[in-house]
Amino acid sequence: MNQLELDCRQISLDGPTDLEVISKLLGIYDQKFLAEHLNQIPNNNWTRETINRWVKGKATPKLSKIEYDHLMALLPKPVVTPDNYDFKFIDLFAGIGGIRKGFEEQGGLCVFTSEWNKFATRTYKANFACDASFHTFNEDIRDVTLSADPSVSEQEAYNHINRVIADHDVLLAGFPCQPFSLAGVSKKNSLGVKHGFECDTQGTLFFDVARIIAAKRPAAFVLENVKNLKSHDRGKTFRTIMKTLDELGYWISDADHTDAKDPKIINGSNWVPQNRERIILVGFRRDLNVHEGFSLKDLPIPESTPTLGNILEPWVDDKYILTPKLWEYLFNYAKKHQAKGNGFGFGLVGPNDRTRTLSARYYKDGSEILIDRGWDFSKAITDETNLLNRPRRLTPLECARLMGFSSPKGNEFKIPVSDTQAYKQFGNSVVAPLFAAIAKHMKPFIMAAIAARSSKHAA
Repeated sequence: MNQLELDCRQISLDGPTDLEVISKLLGIYDQKFLAEHLNQIPNNNWTRETINRWVKGKATPKLSKIEYDHLMALLPKPVVTPDNYDFKFIDLFAGIGGIRKGFEEQGGLCVFTSEWNKFATRTYKANFACDASFHTFNEDIRDVTLSADPSVSEQEAYNHINRVIADHDVLLAGFPCQPFSLAGVSKKNSLGVKHGFECDTQGTLFFDVARIIAAKRPAAFVLENVKNLKSHDRGKTFRTIMKTLDELGYWISDADHTDAKDPKIINGSNWVPQNRERIILVGFRRDLNVHEGFSLKDLPIPESTPTLGNILEPWVDDKYILTPKLWEYLFNYAKKHQAKGNGFGFGLVGPNDRTRTLSARYYKDGSEILIDRGWDFSKAITDETNLLNRPRRLTPLECARLMGFSSPKGNEFKIPVSDTQAYKQFGNSVVAPLFAAIAKHMKPFIMAAIAARSSKHAA
């Protein structure tokens, strides 16, 4: 790099320093990736060792303006800024940001994120701006709610939550489901702590969500979980959750529906070519009195859904084709169970089909969603021509599209992790366009709630 190039770089610098950019990116990508990315520029010869030495203070290289801009392009640009937003929200148990995506599209500013999985965090930060000037990123939510320490009083916990989490209008949480243990209840009782959700939900991650709701009193919330939450522990878990939210002073949409046509259970198949049912709880503060007329029954459904063929890549690496040994195992395993009348087996799909639910175990063998490459069931599994047409797994990019994070016609979702981690992340995530629809459906009520809360405070 000549002196003129260096001078131009220094004059035009407006933003993070070279080292700050590298440090931010190393929270997402590894040294090898960054070196390879820099070497896309002609005549560059960066190595992972050079970047590693730089970060450790053992070397002081400089980035040219071209290199600086090339790296800055890897950092996600904010969709919403503190100068231009309609409402604020927090993103708990955030995963890779499937719920956040839809609420940002409706003008929401994310001010707090909590996600403990380091690989999911990398993917989240690769795709969503997390500017420390207005946003806090937390790993373990229990460090915020202090729920791991039974000696902490409720008030101490609430004070700590208020210090760590910024005020917000909407709370989003795709919390994991756990059994509600009685062990925590008896321990709390022995300490003389008052009854209520602090006892009933102790020891669960829903407890942490409830503590934050109790402390911050957001105008609204959206909670997401697997469909089976309703039947977990013979319905006791779900009843406890609903009772807790009610006692915290929140109206819950369609709370009285408990049958098979429950509007709270929504299939993502209306937005993507995949069967994926989830239970979604939308709540508004009862005292703000804005919930009248809201129902998930009225959630607008798209007129058409992309087909599987729309999201498949035209060419994929051979590594995604099942090995002869794995395919033979899955094929024979399915035949054995079909003979017993179980109907259990792989899910072979073509371009016009709807897939089964993508799961976090997809990385193991891909059996729930296998792309048909022309397999002929009338021929023997050992047929040489047939073996060439063995089915394949989805690629991680196709999984991103199947979950609605990416579109072949739009910006592709960045995947900075291994295939194994990517499969786990998408299998654990949500159908992003479904939550975009929920955010749009909620927004008028959110804005009314914000106005009602302001009037209440002014009075």
